[in-house]
Amino acid sequence: MCVLNLGLPGSLEHLLQDRDAASLLRERMLPPPGVPLPGKRYSLDTFTQAIIAVLPDESPMTDTTPNPAPDAKAPGLLRSGLVVSFMTMLSRVLGLVRDVVVANYFGSKSEADAFFIAFKIPNFLRRLFAEGAFAQAFVPVLSEYRTKRSLAEVKLLVDKVAGTLGLTLVGITALGVAGAPVLITLFAPGFHGDSEKLGLATDMLRITFPYLLLISLTALCGSILNSYNRFAVPAFTPVLLNLSMIGATLCLTPYFDQPIMALAWGVFIAGVLQLLFQLPFLAQIRLLPVPRPDRKHEGVKRIMTLMIPALFGVSVSQINLMLDTVLASFLQTGSISWLYYADRLSELPLGAFGIAVGTVILPALSRQHAGDDPKAFAATLDWAVRMVLLVGVPAALALLLLAEPLIATLFHYGAMTERDVLQSAAALRAYAVGVMTFMLIKVLAPGYFARQDTKTPVKIAIICMVANMALNLILIWPLKHVGLALATSLSALLNAGLLWWGLRKIGVFQAQPGWPVFAVRLLLACFAMGALVLWLTPAVEQWLAWGWQQKVWHMSVLVCAGGGVYIAALLAAGLRLRHIRR
Repeated sequence: MCVLNLGLPGSLEHLLQDRDAASLLRERMLPPPGVPLPGKRYSLDTFTQAIIAVLPDESPMTDTTPNPAPDAKAPGLLRSGLVVSFMTMLSRVLGLVRDVVVANYFGSKSEADAFFIAFKIPNFLRRLFAEGAFAQAFVPVLSEYRTKRSLAEVKLLVDKVAGTLGLTLVGITALGVAGAPVLITLFAPGFHGDSEKLGLATDMLRITFPYLLLISLTALCGSILNSYNRFAVPAFTPVLLNLSMIGATLCLTPYFDQPIMALAWGVFIAGVLQLLFQLPFLAQIRLLPVPRPDRKHEGVKRIMTLMIPALFGVSVSQINLMLDTVLASFLQTGSISWLYYADRLSELPLGAFGIAVGTVILPALSRQHAGDDPKAFAATLDWAVRMVLLVGVPAALALLLLAEPLIATLFHYGAMTERDVLQSAAALRAYAVGVMTFMLIKVLAPGYFARQDTKTPVKIAIICMVANMALNLILIWPLKHVGLALATSLSALLNAGLLWWGLRKIGVFQAQPGWPVFAVRLLLACFAMGALVLWLTPAVEQWLAWGWQQKVWHMSVLVCAGGGVYIAALLAAGLRLRHIRR
């Protein structure tokens, strides 16, 4: 297109590079063909008004147009958090359905232990690399590029990162598949004496390990979408994993000599589906990655520099859980499965809200830091802490009070015995102690990563890992698998406390007005909820004797009544939507 030299300033001239805008401008400002131009000159104001009139509220970005920094409040952190929370809750509910199906088919037998190890290894590495270190290193750099650079530079960064990450993961995947027996022995040394269990776990790991490659690329796509405030799509994506595993269990098990092998293939299929699902949405924002490996690119080098220490800082809880699994492999058969079912339930509030809040605040914090706005940064952190306390405290209380009923309602079917229920419930109570702190870690750690500080969380992570191992060795003897869960919770408490203290020390976290009133409202509401739940909950023996219809009905009544009383108590104490909206 030939663009007329109108002598406009550069800030206006570039607006005319868009074809649609230029066409509309020409129609409005110039006479029809064949009609001579008037002799007068058009003023700058005339051109400015015309441009404003023909351009939409958000002008289309061109490759050379800088990415404007969006207002952190524009979509609303609360609204974005609720969207992510809803999608994540859907995923977690389907995850529980998945676990119910798996427990019904396989229970806590040795085959189940073998699969959980084969699934936990790539899943652990996923959380460590993809959703952990990579996301926390990539999002701040991408947000800075989006704020200060052109769309073309952002696209180049995405291509370089996708190529470098993909090439690295292909190598890691090849090593993981080839060294599957070594990995199983490393992560579950207790399997070494059981050749059948070791062989089965090895075969399944060779199928599930490529999931790391697929889900890491999915995490890259999700991080890009989150940075552009497209939170719903990445939050919905895990639903596909649960649907794939449920479908594989129900439909594919008859076709394998070892029926549990169907679950391994379900994990692989899920990885493919999750990656393909996000690609069209990246194309909509013109950031569909075209992999171009380049470790020397300035942005790639910065991400790699931030990512290395973040491997420990952001994933200490996952490392602690894996240490639990290693030690649990030496305990009686079923210990790994008991911890798994308990961990799944304890992660429900963490995933449904803690991770949701952490997800939406990281891009906002990164933009606020890049824009040199410390007041907004501190206010966002304070809001995030209040939100997780508002959900985390009652969630932890509910898990403590309803451990056996929850486990019985969800898993006490088929191969799942009464003993399995009681043992899993004991571990759940131990994990419940740390639910609130797990959630706080998810919103405090972004306070460091948004400032591109990954060294401090590393120091804290090392301290907490040492503390966790020491507590494991102390508590495993008297409490067995429950001691492992309790050690994880206590080390998480230490982790959250050190993260908070560090942010306070450097003046990044500054408590906003209203904390005493907020704390009183929260405690009163939790007391009301706890009293009602205790009053309505039947004896454990009754739960174990009921059929699934009675269990589901009574649990639904408890959840609705407890949640209703909690919300009513908050409202009665004076809490309003304006107090938590941001």
